[in-house]
Amino acid sequence: MLRNSAAEIPHDCGECPIRHRAVCSRCEADELERLDQIKYYRSFQAGQTVIWAGDRTDFVGSVVTGIATLTQTMEDGRTQMVGLLLPSDFVGRPGRASAAYDVVATSDLVMCCFRKKPFEDMMAATPSIAQRLLEMTLDELDAAREWMLVLGRKTAREKIASLLSIIGRRNASMNGQENTRERVFDLPLTREAMADYLGLTLETVSRQISALKRDGVIVLEGKRHVIVPDFDRLLIEAGDDCDGGLLT
Repeated sequence: MLRNSAAEIPHDCGECPIRHRAVCSRCEADELERLDQIKYYRSFQAGQTVIWAGDRTDFVGSVVTGIATLTQTMEDGRTQMVGLLLPSDFVGRPGRASAAYDVVATSDLVMCCFRKKPFEDMMAATPSIAQRLLEMTLDELDAAREWMLVLGRKTAREKIASLLSIIGRRNASMNGQENTRERVFDLPLTREAMADYLGLTLETVSRQISALKRDGVIVLEGKRHVIVPDFDRLLIEAGDDCDGGLLT
């Protein structure tokens, strides 16, 4: 049984938890009505593959609740996690016939899906959707460039702090808590998945999380529940300033 099932998600767009951030965030009432005619909800269990790389896809959509990963598999079977999909992130590419990456649910996941061809037609006729999707795509590009720096130049401690800060920022944004000093969230990845994503060993991830906990940067309740008493301090540990930019 999914903890967050499609049946539990409000089907009224006005009550949707990602309404203010998703691809439909700028739609007028009549445009939302048109989207409602081509949308449906799907639930996935943790560990379930949402999309296989290379498969033809007949839908695009937004993550409503839960977390998914983008993973690429090389010819020799090795895999690399190349991205995280958090609530409000868009899944799929209009105009592209097949998927470029595996999309795998890392927690119980609910998606608001749109039938692909009708969505592409609506994009062409609805500037607000096309403009918002362009903005989200450019944000994704910026995040990918930032992640190149994390993987290429930051220390192991800074990598862990950077990942925690990214999750903390997005969680706060979803809950309208951007201006709070303390951040509280559940870590969506196992330590093994964090090691894969960050290019570290499992032992290094565990050691650095323990060090951040020992130094009071984070408080852990169990293995996944994270409390950050002072988010600015976490940003400094990540090598960022309090505005999210890099320290010089």
